[in-house]
Amino acid sequence: MDIDLAHAHRQFPAVAEYLSSIYILLRDYGYVSNTRLAEWTGVSGSAVTQALSRLKRLGLVRQKRYENVLLTEDGRTLAVKVLRRHYLIEHLLVAVLGYPWDKADEEAKLLQSQISDDLTEHLYQRLGSPQTCPHGNPMPGAAIEAKLLAAAKLSEAPEGHVALILRITEEGEQIPEMLSFCYSNGIQPGRRFTVRRADDEHLGLSAAARSDDVEKRGEILLATALAEHIRYENG
Repeated sequence: MDIDLAHAHRQFPAVAEYLSSIYILLRDYGYVSNTRLAEWTGVSGSAVTQALSRLKRLGLVRQKRYENVLLTEDGRTLAVKVLRRHYLIEHLLVAVLGYPWDKADEEAKLLQSQISDDLTEHLYQRLGSPQTCPHGNPMPGAAIEAKLLAAAKLSEAPEGHVALILRITEEGEQIPEMLSFCYSNGIQPGRRFTVRRADDEHLGLSAAARSDDVEKRGEILLATALAEHIRYENG
C-alpha cells in the first residue's frame, strides 16, 4: 500500500504523533506495548487501542493480540519522514529564526504534518545537513545514530567526572519543564559540566569550561530523575 503523509493525516489527524512515538520507542527501547504508548502519549489505554486500529486499517502498524506494536514498511517510512520534518523545523526555528531552544519542540509538532517533501529536502540542504535535532537526538539513519543511542546516562556519571552533553532524550523532552530547566541552566549538547556531587536524588553540576560559552555560575542542582534522560560522553 503506497500512502503519503498528507493522505494519512487526512485519514487520521494524529497519525504523525503516533508513528513518530512508536518509531522512537522502538529505536530507544526495542519494544512498544499499548501501555508504554499510552504513557508516552499521555492518553488512555482505550484511546491507544482505537488509534492502533486506525493505523492498522491504514496499513501502517501491525500487532497480534496481546503482543507488542510493530511498524509496517509504510509505517516506518512515514515515521522517518515525520521525524526528519520535526527536527528540521526545530533547526529552522532555533538557528534561523532565533526561537527559544526549549519551546521549539512543541511548535514543530504543530507544523510537522504541514510541510512538503520538497521543502523538507530544501531545509535539510540549507541547514547544512544536520545529523541531530537541536536537542541532540539523531536523525534516522545518521552516521552518529548508534553512538548517541548508546551514550551513558548523566545520572550514572561519577563525582568529579567531566561530562560532554550529547542529547536530551525524546522521552526527556516529554517531561514538563525539562527543556526549560536545561535551557535556563545551559545544559545543552556540546556543553561540558563537572559532576561535583551525586546522590540518589540530585546531581550537583558546574560548568567545566568558559570555552563552551557557559557563564560561570553557582552549582546547578539537577534532579536524578531528569538526569536519567540526559546522555553524555567523557569530556
